[in-house]
Amino acid sequence: MPRFQTSDGLSLHYSDEGKGTPLLCLAGLTRDGRDFDFIAPHLPELRLIRLDYRGRGKSDWGPKDSYTPLVEARDVLELLDHLALPKTAILGTSRGGLIAMTLAVMAKDRLLGVALNDVGPELNRRGLEKIATYIGKKPAFKSYDALLEVWPDLAYGFNNVPMSRFREEITRLYTQGDKTLELTYDPALRTGVMEALEAEMPDLWPFFEALGGIPLCALRGQNSTLLTESSFAKR
Repeated sequence: MPRFQTSDGLSLHYSDEGKGTPLLCLAGLTRDGRDFDFIAPHLPELRLIRLDYRGRGKSDWGPKDSYTPLVEARDVLELLDHLALPKTAILGTSRGGLIAMTLAVMAKDRLLGVALNDVGPELNRRGLEKIATYIGKKPAFKSYDALLEVWPDLAYGFNNVPMSRFREEITRLYTQGDKTLELTYDPALRTGVMEALEAEMPDLWPFFEALGGIPLCALRGQNSTLLTESSFAKR
């Protein structure tokens, strides 16, 4: 199991597969490298690197005040150093995109290019409020089957998705405990979201503009609540 140690002493899990141009895949806030299982078969000519952030997946949990894009960007740089990798492209989903923008400010010379998925320089408060309804809360379901019965209604905005695909999704979000399903991440991640809701929305345009001069693309799902259509249309 590939792991490396951060400068503050945590052991973080990652995977490193394939050859070619390196692409570091950074998942959403509560997610881990398994999110990219579905896209990996379509990228056979790339060196696909996936990181489980601190407090997620198979990585160690950290102090709750360390769950920030700034610290997590530092973890990314330490992973690149561990791999002796001078540069990488990044596919950043949601939180991963925030980390990519942070890296553009911290160490732009390490970036070959960035793909932002469902995130931009303006975060929609409605999207954060939606995240706050579930993050850090242990699910009240005893099994995957029980959760699957209601998941299509909970996963609002995802139409015509087969139940088999929904099952694959929830097995990446939760693990089966002795009595109920368990979270796959540190519940302390909730603290950062609640603090963000209590504060003014940050101005991330300087971080986005720091990406200037390197290859960049952005993706937005039709029903995204975090990245609005109007924000996506801005340049």
